[in-house]
Amino acid sequence: MSLKAFLAKQFASRMHHKTQKWAQNPIETQQKIFRELLHQAKDTQFGKDHHFDSIKTHEDFTANVPVRDYEALKPYVDKVVKGEGDILWKGKPLYFAKTSGTTSGAKYIPLTKESMPFHIEAARNAILGYIHETGNADFVNGKMIFLQGSPVLEEKNGIKLGRLSGIVAHFVPKYLQKNRMPSWETNCIEDWETKVNAIVEETFHENMTVISGIPSWVQMYFEKLKEKANKPVGDIFKKFNLFIYGGVNYEPYRAKFENLIGRKVDSIELFPASEGFFAYQDSQKEKGMLLLLNSGIFYEFIKAEEFFGQNPKRHTIGEVELGVNYVLIISTNAGLWAYNIGDTIQFTSVKPYRIIVSGRIKHYISAFGEHVIGKEVEAALQQAMEGTQVRINEFTVAPQINPTEGLPYHEWFIEFENEPEHLETFALAIDNAMRKQNVYYDDLIAGRVLQTVVVSKVAANGFQEYMKSIGKLGGQNKLPRLSNDREIADVLQKDNK
Repeated sequence: MSLKAFLAKQFASRMHHKTQKWAQNPIETQQKIFRELLHQAKDTQFGKDHHFDSIKTHEDFTANVPVRDYEALKPYVDKVVKGEGDILWKGKPLYFAKTSGTTSGAKYIPLTKESMPFHIEAARNAILGYIHETGNADFVNGKMIFLQGSPVLEEKNGIKLGRLSGIVAHFVPKYLQKNRMPSWETNCIEDWETKVNAIVEETFHENMTVISGIPSWVQMYFEKLKEKANKPVGDIFKKFNLFIYGGVNYEPYRAKFENLIGRKVDSIELFPASEGFFAYQDSQKEKGMLLLLNSGIFYEFIKAEEFFGQNPKRHTIGEVELGVNYVLIISTNAGLWAYNIGDTIQFTSVKPYRIIVSGRIKHYISAFGEHVIGKEVEAALQQAMEGTQVRINEFTVAPQINPTEGLPYHEWFIEFENEPEHLETFALAIDNAMRKQNVYYDDLIAGRVLQTVVVSKVAANGFQEYMKSIGKLGGQNKLPRLSNDREIADVLQKDNK
């Protein structure tokens, strides 16, 4: 065993015991976080507006601080973006993580000096937890690649902004710098296809042991490696045995990955977001990811089935049940308060608290990490129809992950009242509008992870027949504008043959 691997095991053991200390005292840990957050922010504008100085209990908090999404919190965020201090959190943020917006364009999520370290520590502790459980530390001697966004940052009113992964690149610990790939120069390449080609050339002859990234992006990297070498990735990188991922469900990709690699490798799932790093897989044997209760985040959970009702109950960590679908609500040391990030989770364990991401509270498509929402597809279709005679009766959108040929794509099922003269031109207009709506979707098209939109015509009354077939014709029932699976799409496709 190398000295580096030995030291990694010692460090992993220390971090494991530290993690166990709070994981075995979850309620007390969350109560402490709750008190600290309120105390730190009581003199901010948000704290004064919501009477933080008088809040003593969770019941007080729910009475004074309503659940908000980004749009509802935006009046406060706008002040922070303008450069004002002490609005949501004391002082000003270090960074803004710029993400795709919903109804107001780009979102600016604050990252503070208090919140930023937890993003780094969580990713580090996920790897250390793996070392402690498996005893496998030899990979620390090899090269590690993290496929991520460009670390080149913009600036807005004195505060730097960029993609979260690009910001995090500035905080890679010194002890990882020599092992980390790709090079800084390659990481700064904006064009994804050019970037992946450069990464292939840089890494091809290296001893790669850890590879990390969103599965759809990593798949593209693997395919280019296999094409270059004409052999599986596992034969190119003989000591590669750990894949770290987050952002999308890995299961649809697992079989494809094992084929590309030529063997099975261990994997670690992460649950990071611009709003916080919420969980990581802490066991290769147990289902779910360890919910990070000591990372400057106070969690609340609302049962998904009750979420859109009047005054749904906001549960704390000691009140949750296994297998229930909860909407995740967070209050953080970056200044997000009773904030709905839109994700739904389920608990797989309460000793310790482990979760899986079960979906989104609203309909969406994120088969490749694109996070496309209903408003975006509706706006894209409307823009494509402008200045034309095209009229539609109904539509829905679904991902096609495994096409019989070519790249995956978003398939739009449209029942036209008045058809376009050229369906392919109309599909391209939708695609161009979508790329303007959603930066992640644009990246996937530009990076050739996805091909452009495919439009499939639905026969007259096709959607009515579908709703009738599932017993939801008429009344308050609505056809989902988009789905993250092909349950509806497969029926429509079958009916149109």
